[in-house]
Amino acid sequence: MRKTSKVGEIRLIPITLAEEIVPGASIAGKLVEALRRGRQRFHPGDILVVKHKIVSKAEGRLVDLASIQPSAESVAWAEQYKLDARVIELALRESRSVIRRKNGVLITETQHGFLCANSGIDVSNVDGGNTALLLPEDPDRSAAILRRALKKKTGISVPVIITDSFGRPWREGLAEFAIGIAGMKPLRDDRGRRDPHGYELKASVEAVADELACAAGLVCGKLNRAPACIVRGFRYDPGPGAVRDLLRPAATDLFR
Repeated sequence: MRKTSKVGEIRLIPITLAEEIVPGASIAGKLVEALRRGRQRFHPGDILVVKHKIVSKAEGRLVDLASIQPSAESVAWAEQYKLDARVIELALRESRSVIRRKNGVLITETQHGFLCANSGIDVSNVDGGNTALLLPEDPDRSAAILRRALKKKTGISVPVIITDSFGRPWREGLAEFAIGIAGMKPLRDDRGRRDPHGYELKASVEAVADELACAAGLVCGKLNRAPACIVRGFRYDPGPGAVRDLLRPAATDLFR
């Protein structure tokens, strides 16, 4: 049985970029440069949390909304709720299925298996509304590539978590979720262990990747120009990791 590890202090260190990320840019290079500017560096045991927007921008996941011709159905839906029909059309194209469409809210399942509004398509923090940003095509692969590039540049192997902000059932507001991961296990399974009262835990599987994503979101924010964060002091479980481990199968999902 795994021993209980002591919980220590966890630090969150935002990484601020001085310029916009453009298609083809080296995210690893930009991050290392920013750390040097701030007289910071990676330490062994660090975790890097990165917002998907800079990953998507570097990978060229940009769509000119002027190139989207919405269907009559998308136009009617958008007009009813004063939305951009082009974004609705793009969200439908990027989806695997539509989960809910009600009161102006479109919840889809993306090709990755994420359940979110508008297939995760965003027009904020891009160019003022003319261009839409898609999620990375394969966020796990993107995380693995970034992890390898950082190790090559720094000599230190750090787990990488790529995040996006989603809404949640039952709760108002957005929270950060892990959508890509490399170098650590996204779940911590405490089943079979006993609490301080001797009770054996039977359902305690903790989504540590999502918790770290949320923690990083507190210092990155939406308007701080800090699209990445170092988490220092968290004892993670090394492993290949995959975001699919965080996705609940439809057969056991009570909310579909």
